[in-house]
Amino acid sequence: MYVPPALLVIAHGSRDPRHAATVTALCARARALRPGLRVEVAFLDFNAPDVPRALERLAADGVREVVALPLLLTRAFHAKTDIPAVLREAGARLPGLTVRQADVLGPSPLLTAALERRLYEAGLRPGDRRSTGVVLASAGSSDPEAIAVIAEIAREWRRTTGWCAVRPAFASASLPRTADAVRALRADGAARVAVAPYVIAPGFLPDRIARGAEEAGAEVLADVLGSAPEVARLLVRRYEQAAGRAVRALAA
Repeated sequence: MYVPPALLVIAHGSRDPRHAATVTALCARARALRPGLRVEVAFLDFNAPDVPRALERLAADGVREVVALPLLLTRAFHAKTDIPAVLREAGARLPGLTVRQADVLGPSPLLTAALERRLYEAGLRPGDRRSTGVVLASAGSSDPEAIAVIAEIAREWRRTTGWCAVRPAFASASLPRTADAVRALRADGAARVAVAPYVIAPGFLPDRIARGAEEAGAEVLADVLGSAPEVARLLVRRYEQAAGRAVRALAA
């Protein structure tokens, strides 16, 4: 009988306890969407278990296949280099375990839907779209591909949903910063400015986004994506895509 691979969600980790709590809540929601699926969490830094220890535990429990899903919104250094290296090194010590890396979460219409959910939860209404400019506030990256993806998400979000403007901003590594994007929207005539953090969990950089929104006088600050239902559904979708590729490879 075919046993589906376990899902190992790989989060960045943070000294902020809200980070791990949010990741745990998201994984619990994903687990509820797929009863019977084993869903575990590992962290690259700061929190336990780390990736090698989590894989060792799965192997010790008799698991033979794992889908490792980076809890990331763009393909940058962690997805391209860091996580593959960790998985290769751990896999070399566990020859009975097959590990496949799933795609990162973004971009996806489900993430845009989660952003919209958070904005409405923060007090906006559909009728506010034409007078509200939105700052899509990402953690930031030095990877040009990741920066280009954020800019494209902002353009597509504006095109498909009718906000008067959507501008990208970054908490680190790239410009503009959140406060600068808020001021630019105001200068362009937006009657109201909302900041939508394009991040999964609380921590140092999301707090920097919040400070920038406050500093520049944004009227609305949405919550992080967290355990929004759309994010949980996307997590399961990425798992199923990776698991499906594994099944097709076996049948070929």
